[in-house]
Amino acid sequence: QVQLVESGGGLVQAGGSLRLSCAASGLTFSAANMGWFRQAPGKEREFVAAINWTGTGTYYIDSVKGRFTISRDNAKNTVFLQMNSLKPEDTAVYYCAAQPASRDYRSPSLYNFWGQGTQVTVSS
Repeated sequence: QVQLVESGGGLVQAGGSLRLSCAASGLTFSAANMGWFRQAPGKEREFVAAINWTGTGTYYIDSVKGRFTISRDNAKNTVFLQMNSLKPEDTAVYYCAAQPASRDYRSPSLYNFWGQGTQVTVSS
Protein backbone atom coordinates (compact mmCIF):
# COMPACT_ATOMS: atom_id res chain seq x y z
CA GLN A 1 0.00 0.00 0.00
CA VAL A 2 0.98 3.64 -0.28
CA GLN A 3 3.20 4.90 2.52
CA LEU A 4 4.32 8.47 3.05
CA VAL A 5 6.80 9.03 5.86
CA GLU A 6 7.67 12.55 6.95
CA SER A 7 10.82 13.54 8.80
CA GLY A 8 12.80 16.63 9.67
CA GLY A 9 10.47 18.36 12.06
CA GLY A 10 11.60 19.78 15.37
CA LEU A 11 11.94 22.82 17.57
CA VAL A 12 13.52 25.94 16.11
CA GLN A 13 13.72 29.59 17.08
CA ALA A 14 11.95 32.24 15.06
CA GLY A 15 14.01 33.15 12.02
CA GLY A 16 15.49 29.68 11.80
CA SER A 17 15.18 26.99 9.16
CA LEU A 18 14.06 23.41 8.85
CA ARG A 19 13.96 20.99 5.94
CA LEU A 20 11.15 18.48 5.89
CA SER A 21 11.39 15.28 3.88
CA CYS A 22 8.72 12.84 2.81
CA ALA A 23 9.74 9.41 1.58
CA ALA A 24 7.13 7.67 -0.56
CA SER A 25 6.62 4.00 -1.31
CA GLY A 26 3.89 1.85 -2.80
CA LEU A 27 3.15 4.27 -5.64
CA THR A 28 4.75 5.39 -8.86
CA PHE A 29 6.29 8.50 -7.38
CA SER A 30 7.22 10.02 -10.73
CA ALA A 31 3.52 9.91 -11.66
CA ALA A 32 2.28 11.59 -8.50
CA ASN A 33 1.71 15.19 -7.58
CA MET A 34 2.86 15.94 -4.04
CA GLY A 35 1.69 18.41 -1.46
CA TRP A 36 2.44 19.65 2.04
CA PHE A 37 -0.31 20.53 4.48
CA ARG A 38 -0.21 21.67 8.09
CA GLN A 39 -2.54 21.69 11.05
CA ALA A 40 -2.08 23.88 14.08
CA PRO A 41 -3.83 23.12 17.39
CA GLY A 42 -7.48 24.07 17.23
CA LYS A 43 -7.32 24.92 13.53
CA GLU A 44 -8.30 23.21 10.32
CA ARG A 45 -5.76 21.54 8.10
CA GLU A 46 -4.18 24.08 5.74
CA PHE A 47 -2.76 23.52 2.26
CA VAL A 48 0.79 24.91 2.28
CA ALA A 49 2.61 23.99 -0.92
CA ALA A 50 2.48 21.58 -3.82
CA ILE A 51 4.55 20.37 -6.73
CA ASN A 52 3.49 18.59 -9.87
CA TRP A 53 4.79 15.22 -10.97
CA THR A 54 7.53 16.64 -13.20
CA GLY A 55 8.65 19.24 -10.71
CA THR A 56 8.04 22.02 -13.20
CA GLY A 57 5.01 23.44 -11.41
CA THR A 58 4.81 24.64 -7.83
CA TYR A 59 2.19 26.30 -5.67
CA TYR A 60 2.41 28.13 -2.35
CA ILE A 61 -0.05 29.84 -0.10
CA ASP A 62 0.60 33.55 0.31
CA SER A 63 1.81 33.30 3.91
CA VAL A 64 4.79 31.11 2.98
CA LYS A 65 5.76 32.55 -0.40
CA GLY A 66 9.39 33.62 -0.43
CA ARG A 67 10.12 31.60 2.73
CA PHE A 68 9.25 28.00 1.83
CA THR A 69 10.46 25.99 -1.16
CA ILE A 70 9.03 22.67 -2.26
CA SER A 71 11.13 20.32 -4.37
CA ARG A 72 11.29 16.66 -5.28
CA ASP A 73 13.80 13.98 -6.19
CA ASN A 74 12.06 11.38 -8.33
CA ALA A 75 15.11 9.12 -8.24
CA LYS A 76 14.80 8.93 -4.44
CA ASN A 77 10.98 8.98 -4.23
CA THR A 78 11.23 11.96 -1.91
CA VAL A 79 9.64 15.37 -1.68
CA PHE A 80 11.12 18.18 0.41
CA LEU A 81 9.91 21.37 2.04
CA GLN A 82 12.66 23.85 2.83
CA MET A 83 11.36 26.30 5.40
CA ASN A 84 13.32 29.48 6.06
CA SER A 85 12.61 32.55 8.16
CA LEU A 86 10.26 30.53 10.31
CA LYS A 87 7.67 32.31 12.41
CA PRO A 88 5.79 31.16 15.51
CA GLU A 89 2.62 31.01 13.40
CA ASP A 90 4.25 28.27 11.31
CA THR A 91 3.99 25.96 14.31
CA ALA A 92 1.91 22.95 13.30
CA VAL A 93 1.97 19.30 12.41
CA TYR A 94 3.10 19.10 8.79
CA TYR A 95 1.69 16.39 6.55
CA CYS A 96 2.84 15.09 3.21
CA ALA A 97 0.19 14.08 0.69
CA ALA A 98 0.02 12.55 -2.78
CA GLN A 99 -2.38 12.40 -5.69
CA PRO A 100 -2.25 10.98 -9.21
CA ALA A 101 -0.57 13.19 -11.77
CA SER A 102 -3.83 13.47 -13.73
CA ARG A 103 -5.32 15.69 -11.03
CA ASP A 104 -4.78 19.39 -10.38
CA TYR A 105 -1.92 19.60 -7.89
CA ARG A 106 -3.17 23.02 -6.76
CA SER A 107 -6.46 21.59 -5.52
CA PRO A 108 -6.16 20.53 -1.86
CA SER A 109 -9.32 18.45 -1.90
CA LEU A 110 -7.93 16.07 -4.52
CA TYR A 111 -5.13 14.59 -2.40
CA ASN A 112 -5.97 11.05 -1.34
CA PHE A 113 -2.82 9.62 0.29
CA TRP A 114 -1.45 11.01 3.54
CA GLY A 115 1.49 10.64 5.85
CA GLN A 116 1.35 10.61 9.64
CA GLY A 117 2.82 14.05 10.06
CA THR A 118 5.85 15.66 11.68
CA GLN A 119 5.73 18.33 14.35
CA VAL A 120 7.27 21.74 13.69
CA THR A 121 7.48 24.12 16.63
CA VAL A 122 8.79 27.65 16.23
CA SER A 123 9.57 29.51 19.42
CA SER A 124 9.50 33.28 19.68
